[in-house]
Amino acid sequence: MKNSGNHSRRSFLKKSAIAALGIGVANTIKLDGLNAATITEEPVWPGPEDAFQLPALGYDYAALEPYIDATTMQIHYSKHHQTYVTKLNEAIEKAPELKGKSLKDLIMHINDMPEGVRNAIRNHGGGHWNHSFFWKLMSPKAKESLMSDNLRMAMEAKWQNMDTLKAEFNKAATGVFGSGWAWVIKDEAKVLHIVSTPNQDNPMMDIAAQRGKPIMGIDVWEHAYYLKHQNKRADYINDFWNVIDWKQVSDWYEGE
Repeated sequence: MKNSGNHSRRSFLKKSAIAALGIGVANTIKLDGLNAATITEEPVWPGPEDAFQLPALGYDYAALEPYIDATTMQIHYSKHHQTYVTKLNEAIEKAPELKGKSLKDLIMHINDMPEGVRNAIRNHGGGHWNHSFFWKLMSPKAKESLMSDNLRMAMEAKWQNMDTLKAEFNKAATGVFGSGWAWVIKDEAKVLHIVSTPNQDNPMMDIAAQRGKPIMGIDVWEHAYYLKHQNKRADYINDFWNVIDWKQVSDWYEGE
């Protein structure tokens, strides 16, 4: 009976930890103290069915090393991103007329949001969208991914070669004052541009200085890199190029 009780307690602790981190089905991660190498259980979602949720990461926290360390990934995903999701849901509860709207619809129409929740939608809705995009952009199999011919032609038409693109993007990312993002976006004619946004803004928002659809972006908030790279943002940006999934970038470029 004693062994059965201990087993039940361990099972409960595992499930509780999974729910707290908001980890999706089949994410393979290692959690300290759980003695479980692989987590494959469905998390318990405590909110209403129409609430926004933390998306599955798709790879374990250490999968992007040595370029992005496991501890940073764990904190960034399970703490920072989760907070944006939680705060966004709290804002929606204060404006029930927004329930049922997609995340994309919310962030594309910041100016139309009710005044009482406008900043919360901008900051936390933007944070949720930006991070969901960021996790998909990166891959542990990035070096095996290939850029489509159409994307390559568009990049060469704008910057002549990848070296120039990289230099211009790095300059934009390094030049963000304080916290924010740097992006490669496409306009309605599928012409590419490099832009930056402050805080958790993104180029799809109607408040953006230059609007467009993001196909690539980098988070340059200090929490994205400080544990490994400390104050060396430029080193983090250079490492980022090693984890870009060019197949995913191509899909975003080809899509609507």
